[in-house]
Amino acid sequence: MSNENEKMTADSTEAETSLREETAEAAPEVAEHDRTAELEAQVAEAKAAVLYAQAETQNVRRRFEKEAQDARAYAATNFARDILSVADNLSRALAAIPADLRDDEKLKGLVIGLEATGREIDSVFARHGISKIVAVGEALDPNRHQAMLEIPTMDAEPGSVVQEIQTGYMIKDRLLRPALVGVAKKPD
Repeated sequence: MSNENEKMTADSTEAETSLREETAEAAPEVAEHDRTAELEAQVAEAKAAVLYAQAETQNVRRRFEKEAQDARAYAATNFARDILSVADNLSRALAAIPADLRDDEKLKGLVIGLEATGREIDSVFARHGISKIVAVGEALDPNRHQAMLEIPTMDAEPGSVVQEIQTGYMIKDRLLRPALVGVAKKPD
C-alpha cells in the first residue's frame, strides 16, 4: 500500500512539474517569475552567509583582543613566581635578625639596606599588579589558601586561618601562588 502512495505522490509531482513547464512555454511571465523567485532566494542565502561571516570575524577579533590583553597583563607570571622565592628568603633573613643585632652600630647599615631592599621588592610587585594574599583571620578559601595543617584552638572559629606558613600572592585577579596556612579546628 505504501508503494502505491509513493507512486501516486511521484506521479502527482511529475504532473505538476510538467504542467508548470507547459504553462511557462505558453506564458513567458511565469518563467520570468520563477527566475525572479530563484534569484531572490539566492540573494537571501548570500545575505545570510555574509552576516554569518561578519559575526564569525567579529568573534575571532574579540577573542584575539582578549588573548592579547591577557598576554600583556600576565606576561610576567613565570618570572614573578621565580622572584617570589627571593622575596621569601629576604623576609626570612630580616625576621631572623635578633633585636640586639639590629641596634648594633656595625650591623645597622646592613639591616637598613635589607629592609630597603624588601620595600623595593614590594614596590615593584605593586607596580606589576602582584599583591600579597591576606590569610590570617580569614576563612579558608581553597582558591587562595592551601591548608597544610590543622591546629586545635578555642580562640578561632573552626575553618579559619590561624597561621601563615608561606605568603600567597595574586597577580591582578589570578592566583600566582596559594598561601600555605594552618587552619583552626575544635580541640578534641
